[in-house]
Amino acid sequence: MNWLYLVGIIVFLLGLVVSIALHEIGHLVPAKLFGVRVTQYMVGFGSTAWSRRRGDTEYGIKWIPLGGYIRMIGMLPPRPGEDPTKLRSTATGPWQGLIESARDAAQEEVRPGDEDRVFYRKKWWQKVIIMSGGPAMNFVLAFIFFSILLVGIGLPTGTAPIVSPETQTCLIPASEKRTECKPTDKLTPAAQAKLKAGDRLVSFEGQKITSWDDATRLIRSHGAGSVKLGIVRDGKPMTVGVTLILQDRPNPQDPNKIDKNVGFLGVLPTPVMERQSLGQVVGYMGALTGRVAGSLINLPEKMVGIWNAAFSGHERDPEGPVGVVGAGRLGGEILASDLSNENKLAIFVNLLGGFNLAIGMFNLIPLLPLDGGHIAGGLWEGIKRAYAKVMRRPEPRYVDIAKVLPLTYAVAFVMIIMAGLLVYADLVNPLTLTG
Repeated sequence: MNWLYLVGIIVFLLGLVVSIALHEIGHLVPAKLFGVRVTQYMVGFGSTAWSRRRGDTEYGIKWIPLGGYIRMIGMLPPRPGEDPTKLRSTATGPWQGLIESARDAAQEEVRPGDEDRVFYRKKWWQKVIIMSGGPAMNFVLAFIFFSILLVGIGLPTGTAPIVSPETQTCLIPASEKRTECKPTDKLTPAAQAKLKAGDRLVSFEGQKITSWDDATRLIRSHGAGSVKLGIVRDGKPMTVGVTLILQDRPNPQDPNKIDKNVGFLGVLPTPVMERQSLGQVVGYMGALTGRVAGSLINLPEKMVGIWNAAFSGHERDPEGPVGVVGAGRLGGEILASDLSNENKLAIFVNLLGGFNLAIGMFNLIPLLPLDGGHIAGGLWEGIKRAYAKVMRRPEPRYVDIAKVLPLTYAVAFVMIIMAGLLVYADLVNPLTLTG
C-alpha cells in the first residue's frame, strides 16, 4: 500500500474523531452550564483506552473511534405518579417492561441531592439548547472548514494559460470511448513540440496571451499550419515552433455545439484557485445544505442504491451516503493522488466540511436516539406548557420520552444495519474521487 494513502486515511479519520469530540463538547458545555450532572464524556465506543476523572465527570477515549457520547443523569422521568420510596407492581407486556427497566436504569444514577441536577427536570428551552449543542458544533466546524476552503484556498473558478498535467499526449478519435493512448495513436501538436506541464503560454505569433480565452481564440482562428508560440518554462521565456492541425472541437460557450475544422494545439488549461468572500461561504454552505437535505429525505432510496452497489456491482452514486470506512479511503486517495498540494488540501478540507454538515443535519432528524428526537421532546414540552399557561390550566408534567423507547430501539436497529451495509459497500465497491 502507498504510504501516502495510509497517511491520508489516518489524517482524515483523525479529523473525524476531532469533529466527534467537539460535537460532544457542544452537548457537555451547556449541560454543565445548566447544572446537569454529567458522569461521562467519551470519544469512541467499546472498552476504554484511557480516562481521567475531573469532578463528577469521567473523560476518556475508547478503542473504536466510530462515535462518542456524554452520559447525563435522569434522561428519563420516573413513572407518572410513582413514589420512589415505595414498591410498585410488576409491569406487564414486553414493551412496558422494557420501558420500566429503562426508567429504573436511569434512576439508579440519581444520588440523594441530585434532584435538581437531572436532565428531565430542566426547563424545556435548556433541554433544547443542550441537545442542539452537538449539531450546532458540527455546523460551526463546517463553516470554519468551508471558510478555510473558499477564503483561504479558493475555488477553481477560472483557468490560466498554463499547460495542465491532465493534458492528453495523443489524438484519440471521438468515436472511441477511452482515455489511454495506444502506440498507433498520433501525437498532438503540443506533444510533438514537447510542451510540458507547467509551461505558461504568453504569446501566439507575436500576439500577447493573458488568459486561456485569448489562447483558445488565437489557436482556433488560425487554423492549420506552423506558428511561433511564446512560453515561459521554469521562469525562463522561450519560443517554440508548433504545427497546428484542424479538429472538430466543442464550442467554449456552448459545449453541446461543435466548431468544425478549427485550429488545434492539444493542451488543457490549469484551473486557477480564486479566493472568495465570507458572504460567498454562506451561499456555498446554503447550497450544499439543500443537497444534503435532499439526500436525507431520499435516504431509503439511497440505501437501496448502496445495497445494489454492494451486492450487484452497480456503480456508486456520487451523491449517496458514505460511511467512515469509505471516508477514510477517500482521504487516502486524495493524499496519494497526482494532484497539486493545493488541490489536495482543498479537497480534503471540503470533504471534512461536508461530513460535519451531514453529521449535524442527520442528528437533527426528529427521531430518538438522535439529538433531534430529544430536541423535538423539549419543543413539545414548551408548546404544552405555553398552552397550559394561556388556557390557565395546571402546569403539565414533563414530556415522557420513555414512551417512545420501542420506536427508539427500532430506529437504532435500522441505523446499525445501515452502518453495517455502508461499511461493507465501502470495502467491496468504494466511492472514489474519479467515480
